[in-house]
Amino acid sequence: MDCSELAEIGPDGSVKNDAEVTLEEVRKALRAEVLCCEERLSEPIVSACGCDLMSDVLAFTKPGSLLLTGLTNNQVIRTAEILDLKGIVFVRNKKPDAQMVQMAKDCGIPLLSSPYPLYESCGLLYKKGVKGCQEID
Repeated sequence: MDCSELAEIGPDGSVKNDAEVTLEEVRKALRAEVLCCEERLSEPIVSACGCDLMSDVLAFTKPGSLLLTGLTNNQVIRTAEILDLKGIVFVRNKKPDAQMVQMAKDCGIPLLSSPYPLYESCGLLYKKGVKGCQEID
């Protein structure tokens, strides 16, 4: 690993990186396959949330965020739609069924699938400077 890829860590442990991270950069960092809405990969995300409980996503995630999850059911798309999320990354090579992909297309929500587990996926994005939902206003 090249140390220049690491975000600057402040004395309080926070990541010091105000650069915008796009969905395309997320795709590259997570070696993810794009399942739909590839035309939206140039959009930046404001933060990310790794979670499988949609009630927690609803309670703690901010609009404009990216959701990382291992769940592949319609409630994930509905939750992303309600919160105006920028996209969803399915971890552990999980892939939604065709109906769920179509629902995401209809809502304009990019779907990606990464081989990494949830913990590693979140860590890779945090290292790139993606903030957690509690770190943004």
